[in-house]
Amino acid sequence: MDAAQTIRDCIADVTALRLHRTGDPALGAAVCSVKSLQARRFRGTYADLMGSPSFGPAARFFLEELYSDTDYTDRDLQFGRIAGTLQTMFPQPVVATAMALAVLHAQTEGLDQDMGRAWLAHAADAASDPTRYTAAWRTVGQRHTRQQQLQRVLAMGNDLARLTRTPGLRMMLRMMRGPANAAGMGALQRFLEAGFDTFGQLARQRGGVEQFLATIEARERSLMEQLFDADAVTCGTQLANTLGQAR
Repeated sequence: MDAAQTIRDCIADVTALRLHRTGDPALGAAVCSVKSLQARRFRGTYADLMGSPSFGPAARFFLEELYSDTDYTDRDLQFGRIAGTLQTMFPQPVVATAMALAVLHAQTEGLDQDMGRAWLAHAADAASDPTRYTAAWRTVGQRHTRQQQLQRVLAMGNDLARLTRTPGLRMMLRMMRGPANAAGMGALQRFLEAGFDTFGQLARQRGGVEQFLATIEARERSLMEQLFDADAVTCGTQLANTLGQAR
C-alpha cells in the first residue's frame, strides 16, 4: 500500500465531508454537537486516568489527538500537501504511523457525519442529549465499523509505544523540528513528538502501555455494548452520569 496515496485519499475524503457540512449548516452544527458530547464523554469515562500522574499524559494525548472536538483542518491540509515528501523525510515506521492516523481520522469523520444526520433526525423525540445520542448511535449502527475504529485507536497507541523503542529516533525528531516546520509539516512533527514523549514516559513504567491500552479497550467495548444493546433509558441515564463526571 502506497502511504502517500493513502494519506491523500483519506484527506480528500475528510475534505469532502467538511465541504458538505459547509453547504449544510444544520448538519455542521449537529456534527459539532456530537463531537463535543463525545469529547465530554471521554473526559468522564477516563476522569480517573486524567487525574493520574502515570496515565494522565497518555489519556490527554488520546483526548486531544483522537477523541477531541478540535478542528484538524490545518493538520489535514499539511498532511495532504506533504504526503509524498513524508516518505523521504521520515523513517518507515513513522510513515506507517502517519498513514494509520490518516485512515483512522477519515473513518472517524465519516462516522461523526453519519451521527450528525441521525442527531438531526432525533431532534423531536429525545428528552435529553444523552438519550438523543443513544438513539442516533443505534440509527447509524455499523457495529463492525465501530469495533474496527477502536482497534485502530489501540493500534495507534501500540505504534507510538514501538516508536519509542527505535534507537536514536527521539534525537532524529528533535533535529528534524526545524526542517519539518520549514517544509510545512509542523502539525505532523508536533503530533509525533507529543506521541513519542507521552508513550515514552508510559513505556518506562513496567506494563504501563499495556495497562493503559487494556483500560481503553475494556471501557470502550463496554460502552459500545451498552449503546448497541442495553435498554435505551438505562443507557441514556448511564451516559448522563458519565458526562457529569467530565472535567
